[in-house]
Amino acid sequence: QVQLVESGGGLVQPGASLRLSCAASGSIFFYVMGWYRQAPGKERELVATIRSGGSTKYADSVKGRFTISRDNAKNMVYLQMNSLKPEDTAVYYCNADRPRLTVWGQGTQVTVSS
Repeated sequence: QVQLVESGGGLVQPGASLRLSCAASGSIFFYVMGWYRQAPGKERELVATIRSGGSTKYADSVKGRFTISRDNAKNMVYLQMNSLKPEDTAVYYCNADRPRLTVWGQGTQVTVSS
């Protein structure tokens, strides 16, 4: 079972960009990797997922602004976030999913505020 560690969060102004990284302790090849987020008082929601072959899925709210990518050789997953909005403020979690096993990271805070 892999362990996941997120990094790259922070405080930025609206319109800025951030790149989140997720480092896995072992091979991610057989996992669907994803980013989720949870804002205060709200349920955790899907942001984006990516399969080993590269196919991706995005929440409607981030399409055209966020890009998920993975490097299977380095066991890394990334989330490039552009044109950030205040409503993107949340704790962002990395997720690794395969049949009968789901792993979560500890989360990284992203705050978008002027």
